[in-house]
Amino acid sequence: MSLDDTKYMALAIRLGALGRYSTHPNPCVGCVMVHQGQIVGEGYHVKAGEGHAEANALAQAGDRSKGSTVYVTLEPCSFHGRTPSCAEALIKAGVSRVVAAREDPDSRNAGKGFAKLRDAGIVVDLLPSESADQLVRGHLKRYCEQKPFIRLKLAMTLDGKTALRNGNSKWITSDEARADVQKLRAESSAIVTGVQTVIDDDPRLQVREILPEIKHRAEALSVERPVYILDSNLRAPESAQLLTRDSVLQVCVEGVASKVNQARYLEMPANQGRVCLESFVATLA
Repeated sequence: MSLDDTKYMALAIRLGALGRYSTHPNPCVGCVMVHQGQIVGEGYHVKAGEGHAEANALAQAGDRSKGSTVYVTLEPCSFHGRTPSCAEALIKAGVSRVVAAREDPDSRNAGKGFAKLRDAGIVVDLLPSESADQLVRGHLKRYCEQKPFIRLKLAMTLDGKTALRNGNSKWITSDEARADVQKLRAESSAIVTGVQTVIDDDPRLQVREILPEIKHRAEALSVERPVYILDSNLRAPESAQLLTRDSVLQVCVEGVASKVNQARYLEMPANQGRVCLESFVATLA
């Protein structure tokens, strides 16, 4: 691998990151096409159901795709799903080489995209990158371990407290930290909270701010993220702001919901009288 290969892959990774607020449940992917030392096409996957990174780069490159080298952060797809096969599109365009950061762990595609390209006479090289893996860490966790990638957001003071005993404290975090929370919510496929937080704070858990660096993707943030309330015995008050939204589910122990005529709920096996977290997490993968 050359320094140019590394440089163009780094650009593909930066492009892929532009989709982190809108591609879910699909992985973030970026693509760069280079012909005779010149970038002729760039693309990234913007939204599930829309063009993949390779398709968007091919559209920009046009006839200049022929004989080009393609740098892509994840193995091109080999099958026709909601969009056509990217491997077939690259073959049809006449590219000469594909450099990918990693194989797709999805069994529907794993190795098959590379095989199609090689069978068509296209050189395929791997250029592993930790940054590229970070770009698709949720995708890797889902298909390699059958688990979701989970981030814990927790704010506490230096002495290990989260609030004043009298409940008068509102914020213990800075403006910068709260802005980071907005980013985390925006790039997550779902949000999970506990019923005590709902009772004590009555949160909305929405993406409330359009941050400067993501204004170009503002439309993606208009979609509400699903919220799951871990509420073993359905104690959340009916007046809670969260319960006015269709995208919110209360997660309770089996048999509880039928007793209170609760419509929007997800029943889970019990573990010591509470929702079994292992079972719940498995449903999110």
